[in-house]
Amino acid sequence: MHAVLVLEDGRVFPGEGFAARGVATGEIVFNTSMTGYQEILTDPSYHRQIITMTAPHIGNTGVNLEDPESGRVWAAGFVVRSLSPIVSNWRNRGDLATYLQQHNIIGVSGVATRALVRHIRERGVMRAALAHGEAAEDTDSLIQTARDAIDMSGANLVDEVSVEQTYDWREASDSRWYGDSRAAADSPLVVAYDFGIKRNILRMLTDRGLRVRVVPAWTPAADVAAMKPAGVFLSNGPGDPAAVTYAIANVTALLGQIPIFGICLGHQILALALGGVTEKMRFGHRGGNQPVKNLASGEVEIAAHNHGFAVSASSELGGGEITHLNLNDNTVAGLRHKELRAFSVQYHPEASPGPHDSLYLFDEFVAALLAHDPNPARET
Repeated sequence: MHAVLVLEDGRVFPGEGFAARGVATGEIVFNTSMTGYQEILTDPSYHRQIITMTAPHIGNTGVNLEDPESGRVWAAGFVVRSLSPIVSNWRNRGDLATYLQQHNIIGVSGVATRALVRHIRERGVMRAALAHGEAAEDTDSLIQTARDAIDMSGANLVDEVSVEQTYDWREASDSRWYGDSRAAADSPLVVAYDFGIKRNILRMLTDRGLRVRVVPAWTPAADVAAMKPAGVFLSNGPGDPAAVTYAIANVTALLGQIPIFGICLGHQILALALGGVTEKMRFGHRGGNQPVKNLASGEVEIAAHNHGFAVSASSELGGGEITHLNLNDNTVAGLRHKELRAFSVQYHPEASPGPHDSLYLFDEFVAALLAHDPNPARET
């Protein structure tokens, strides 16, 4: 069945549709990971985005029950060069096309993804429309549909992805990948703000002997403090961080009271709470192979990234310091405020998909919690 991707600047990329039919809109982005498409599709940070995979062959490992980062597919659409007709993996429970069909997501294969990615790199990310079926014939209407789609700048998408009710997370990682969990009933409590949190982040915290309580993104700082946590975690999520004003206010109120660790959007919100500035990137960083330099150790980590906004390098951080840089473009990849016991990174140390070079950051968070509260026993 004929399908087409249309960009707001009028560029048209034809292809063959699979999975759902109809029209979808979103910001067109690209991801350079070689695999891990199921984790990518289910990451809430991709809400309202159409994902293009730069790897030419996608779908050969099928889908499974273990890898989803949330309970649904959040991507608005999926674009690939070649959809594998063969699925083979020891964990496989189905094929990618059927999986996207079940989640009502449009997929398009046969797209000239190299040309598409070059276009995005030159012109920047932009709004797009993806059509599969009869609607794909009217490209003029689709161009206007793309131009009417949501603009990420100024968009608070956290409200659309955050959990509605507080819950306790207890699932640890599969011991075959990360070893045995050390969680216990009297372990330190961490309250995790859900701005679009990934499951593997929660597993990483649980693996290190922490009890994890997930709260809605808009939970007041006073309510979090009343839980008497040993620390607060700020999660990843979609959209413009500067638009999530309630989160910035809550983090500002918690600074100095409790150790804080942030990842991705959580990193940006922490920077804004410290007085920093965020900015929209030309085409962002998305993939499992980004080089990050730890300025303290001088070591280079290969890390997973997924963000279209970044903390401005000229930001005033109220006494905080920049700790990590992305070596591709020298954008800010990490910060720390020693006096306020807060730190964050722009990238994803939990990977999923991606390398494990940066897992030590979770250990540093645990060390900060124990230094703040050496007696983990507490009321819940």
